[in-house]
Amino acid sequence: MAIGTNGYVTKKRERTLVLGLAATVVIVVLGFSLFGPVRDNTDIRPTTFNSGSAGVKAAYLLAGDLGYDARRWENEPAELSHLDADRTTLVLTEPTLPVKSLEATQHAIADFLDRGGRVVATGASGATLLPSGSTAPVSRLDKDLCLTRPEGSGELARAGQLSMAVPVSWSSNGPEFRVEERCGSDAVVVRYPYGKGEAIWWSSPMPLSNAGIKDDASLKLVLASLGPVHQGDHRRVVLFDEYLHEKRESIGDLLAGLPWWPLGGQVAAVGVLLVLSRGRRNGPLRMPVTVPRTSPLEFAESMGRLYDRAHAVEAPLAAARSQTMRYLAEGCGLSHDLLRQPPEMIVEALGVRIGGDWTALGQHLAASANGGSLKPKRALKLVQALEADQQALAVQVSAARKTAAN
Repeated sequence: MAIGTNGYVTKKRERTLVLGLAATVVIVVLGFSLFGPVRDNTDIRPTTFNSGSAGVKAAYLLAGDLGYDARRWENEPAELSHLDADRTTLVLTEPTLPVKSLEATQHAIADFLDRGGRVVATGASGATLLPSGSTAPVSRLDKDLCLTRPEGSGELARAGQLSMAVPVSWSSNGPEFRVEERCGSDAVVVRYPYGKGEAIWWSSPMPLSNAGIKDDASLKLVLASLGPVHQGDHRRVVLFDEYLHEKRESIGDLLAGLPWWPLGGQVAAVGVLLVLSRGRRNGPLRMPVTVPRTSPLEFAESMGRLYDRAHAVEAPLAAARSQTMRYLAEGCGLSHDLLRQPPEMIVEALGVRIGGDWTALGQHLAASANGGSLKPKRALKLVQALEADQQALAVQVSAARKTAAN
C-alpha cells in the first residue's frame, strides 16, 4: 500500500507541476500582449502614437534624437499665433478636416506661414489647409506605389528617387510653385514661399511613416523638409500635429488594437505543448514521404531546348526591348509619347537630355522591333546588347545628376 500511495502522490505532483507551468506561460503571454507596445498594422492613421507601419512615431522620436525640439501639437490651430514662427515647423500628416472650423484653421495656418513658419502637409486634406493648395486625381492607374523622378536641383529633389504612394497630385498652377518630385507627369512633392515662410506638400505621408523612413531617400526628404536643426541660437521646434487626428478614447478601441491573432496562436501553441507533454504515442512510426523535385538547372535546360525547337526568338527580344523602353521612361525621364516615335528621334532626345552618343542603342531598338526573323544566336547577341545599353544609360544618368547637383 505504501508503494502504491507514493506512486499516486508522485503522479499527482507531476500533474500539478505541468499545470502550474502551463498557467505561468499563459499569464506571461497575456501580460506581454496586454501591456507590451501595440504593433497594429491595421491602424492606417499617420500619427505619432501609432507604432504600426503607417504611423510616424519613429520620425517623431528620431527628430528629437537628431537635435530638433520635437513636440506633439494637441492644441487648436488658433494657438499657433503664440509661437515663434521663424524657428518652428508644423507637420500635418493627412489631417482630418474640421467641418465647422475649416476656414478658421486655414486662416491660422496662413498666418503662421506669413510670419515665417514652415508647414509640411501631406495628402489631399493637407493641401486643402495650405494657402492656394489644391489637388487632382493622378493620371496613372496604379496609385499604390510609384518610384518618383526628381526634378531640378532643389533641396528636396536632391533626396533622390522615392518610393511613395500617389493617391493625388498637386494641381495649383503658378510660378511660385516649385515641383521637386514627379510621378510620371504628376507633381507629388511641391514647395512654395508664402509671406516670410514656406509651405511643403507631399502626395502621401509614406516617406515619414515607420515603414518608409528606413529608406535613405525618404530620410533625406524628411530632414530637408523639416529645415535646419538650429535657427540662430535656438533649436528648431518641430510640431507633429495630433489635434486634427481622431484619437482612441474608449476601452473598446483600446482592446481593438491588441494583437489578438498572435495572442490566440500563442495560447493554442501552449495548449498543444500541454497535450503532447501528457499524451502517449500509439502505433508505429513512419518516415514522411519525400516528393522529389526536378533540379532548377534541368528545368532551365528543358525550356531552352523547347525554345530552340520552336525557333522562338520574339519572346526574349520583346522582353528585353520592353525592359529597355521602361528604363528610358522611368530612369531617363523620356515621355511615353516620345517612346512611340522612331528610334532616331528617341536617340536624339536622349542625347539632349543626358548627353552622349546613343546611335548604337537606336540600332538595337530598331533591330529588336523586327526580330522575328533573326536566328537564335543573333537574337541572343541583341538581347545582351540591350542589357549593356541599359547599364551604360544608368552610368550616364548618374553622372548627369551629379553634374546638376554641383
